[in-house]
Amino acid sequence: MKRGDIVVVSPPGAYGKPRPAIVVQSDALDGADSVLLALLTSTLRDVPLFRLTLVPDSRNALKEVSQVMVDKILTVPRNKCGAIIGQIDTASLVSLNRMLSFVFGLAD
Repeated sequence: MKRGDIVVVSPPGAYGKPRPAIVVQSDALDGADSVLLALLTSTLRDVPLFRLTLVPDSRNALKEVSQVMVDKILTVPRNKCGAIIGQIDTASLVSLNRMLSFVFGLAD
């Protein structure tokens, strides 16, 4: 699993149904037994500061327009993640980086 990969995960709690998620953890932490993910949803909201909209294509393998819930970051054991189903493009990853900086309070 690498940063920007899309995997299927069943998170615990309120967001507990199987859903795609994007790996947001640094590739430098590849040896860790857990991984940081940002969940995806097909429920679209107009909040461009922390929801990244992705349109389905052959690279990301999404079935419908979805949004990365940058405000919904979670850590799960790697063995609880399903197979890699796709990955986001470079421009989307750059946008995701900016949104993560905003959400975590790292942006100026």
